[in-house]
Amino acid sequence: MEFKRKYLGQITIHLVLWVSFYGLLSYPFIVQQQKLPPDLPIRLLLATIIYYLNFYYLVPKILLKKRTINYIVVSIAIIVVFTLGVDLFAKLFIEIDTSPNLPNWRLRGERHRLPNFRMFFMYIIMFGIPFIISSLLRIYVEWKKNEDLRKIVEKEKINSELQFLKAQLNPHFLFNSLNAIYSLSVKKSNDTSEAIINLAELMRYMLYEADKDIVPLHKELEYIKNYVQLQRLRLSDSENVTLKISGEDRGKGIPPLLFISFIENAFKYGTDFQGKTNVKIIFSIFKDSINFKITNKIGTFRKESTNFGVGLENIKNRLKLLYPDSHDLIVDNNGETYIVKLTLKL
Repeated sequence: MEFKRKYLGQITIHLVLWVSFYGLLSYPFIVQQQKLPPDLPIRLLLATIIYYLNFYYLVPKILLKKRTINYIVVSIAIIVVFTLGVDLFAKLFIEIDTSPNLPNWRLRGERHRLPNFRMFFMYIIMFGIPFIISSLLRIYVEWKKNEDLRKIVEKEKINSELQFLKAQLNPHFLFNSLNAIYSLSVKKSNDTSEAIINLAELMRYMLYEADKDIVPLHKELEYIKNYVQLQRLRLSDSENVTLKISGEDRGKGIPPLLFISFIENAFKYGTDFQGKTNVKIIFSIFKDSINFKITNKIGTFRKESTNFGVGLENIKNRLKLLYPDSHDLIVDNNGETYIVKLTLKL
C-alpha cells in the first residue's frame, strides 16, 4: 500500500507538470485560433526525452556523483544538439509563410532558410525549462528518500538506546530493592513478607508492562506506590515520607519507568545519620501535562557525595530521547535540600 501511494504521487506530479507544459506551449495558438505549428509535436517529444534522460540518467549518474562540471558540459551539449535537431527538421519540412491569407505554418519537402537567432534562442529556452525542472525534481526525490532513510535509522537508533537504557535500569532497580528487603531480614522484621510481596508486584510490572513503549499512567503510578511502600517498610522512621497524587490518571499513557530513578535517588540520599528519612513526592496531573516534584533532605553523611548513580543519568538520557522538546527538568541542590521538578507535555 505504501509502495502504491509513493509511486501514485510521483506519477501525479509528472502528469501535472506535462499537462502544464503542453498547455503553456499550446495556449497562445488556441487563444489566437491559429493552427498549431507542425514542428510542435517534435518539440514536445524532444522535450519529453530530455526531461527523462536527465531525470533517470544524468542527475543520478553524474550530478549526484559530484561530477558537476561533467554534468554542466553534457547538459549544454544535449540542449544544443536537440535544438539543432529541431532546426534541421524546420529547414527540411517547415516553411514560414508570412502571407495574411495563408496559415502561418505549412509543411514542405524542400530546404528552408535557417531560423533566426530569436527562434533559436526560444528553442534553447523550451528545452532548458524541462531540463531544469527535471533536475530539481530528481534532486528533491533523492533528498526525500535520504531524509526518510535517515529518519528510519534515527528511530531505530533511539529505540536501541531506549532498550539499552531500560536494560541498565532494571538491574539497578532490582539491586536497590533487594538491599531494602535484606535490611528488613537482618532486623528480622515482621514486614519482610509484605516487602517480598511488594517486590513481586514491582517485578511483575517490570516484566510484563515496562517493556512496552507506552503504559497506562495509572499503572505507572501504582508501581510507584508499591515502591514507596517497600521503602517505608525498610525505614526505621518513615513519618516524613509522603506521596500525593492529584488529578485524573485514567485515559493517559506514558513511557514506563520515567520517575523511579528520581524517587530511588531521593530515598538513597534522603536519610540522615539518625535513620530519619524526609522525602516528599507530588504528582499533579492535568489534561495535557504532568507535573512531578520530589524533595528530600540531604543526609549529613551524604552532603559531599557527587555520584548520583546510573539511574539518574539514565532517566535524563531517556527524557532527551523521548521528550526532546516537550519536557522541562529542573534540579536544585542547595546542600541541604535536593529538589527535582519535572514537567511532561502529554
